[in-house]
Amino acid sequence: MKTHLNSIVIASAIVLAALAFSTAFKNRNKPYNSISVTGLGSKDFVSDLIVWSGLFSKNRPNLKDAYTDLDKDREKIKNYLISKGIKTENIIFSAIDINKKFEDEYNSSGYKTKSVFTGYQLQQSVQIESSDVDRIEDVSRQVSELINSGVEFYSYKPQYYYTKLAALKIEMIAEATKDANMRAQKIAENAESQVGPLKNASMGVFQIVAQNSSEDYSWGGSFNTSSKRKTATITVKLEYETE
Repeated sequence: MKTHLNSIVIASAIVLAALAFSTAFKNRNKPYNSISVTGLGSKDFVSDLIVWSGLFSKNRPNLKDAYTDLDKDREKIKNYLISKGIKTENIIFSAIDINKKFEDEYNSSGYKTKSVFTGYQLQQSVQIESSDVDRIEDVSRQVSELINSGVEFYSYKPQYYYTKLAALKIEMIAEATKDANMRAQKIAENAESQVGPLKNASMGVFQIVAQNSSEDYSWGGSFNTSSKRKTATITVKLEYETE
């Protein structure tokens, strides 16, 4: 009885395998119909965070004098920034860098004979990070007032950021997905077909560039920080079955 039952199971398995092979053979040339589309999401926005920094320095033969003069300049800078309405907690001074300065001496033949110590150069940077973008932007343009007061100050260009990028990205993905779906529906309609189930979905590179600029896009994604007004873009690729 047991042997007979095993024979039935084996025979059934062979029949099922044969049917599966037969179906696969019949469908070997059957085209696989699908639509692949790419949708675009784009948003313009204005930065809500600014980071601006500058560097100041003193050169003195004596280290103590260099420290004293640098301290005076630091107080001038701090008072100047506060007078412009910048909060104390937004003003961050770095540690002081100390460099020994040397001057090379040469003989009449043009060969260097020795290096003579000429003193110390002390450098310190200041950074302001604030959500008051317009105010800090204005101060960065008026920094010549500090230089005129005797401070050897070098100002860097402000860097602009957006603190709500995560939420913005979600909105853009939704927009890109909707755009891709509309493209798929249009393609299917023109082909007298219908969009079926979604098979695959993938997200492209997230890009942030300056608004109304010819700034290049990057395969790895670009992230502009030099412009206050920016445009963010993202692509979404969808693949649907067609019916």
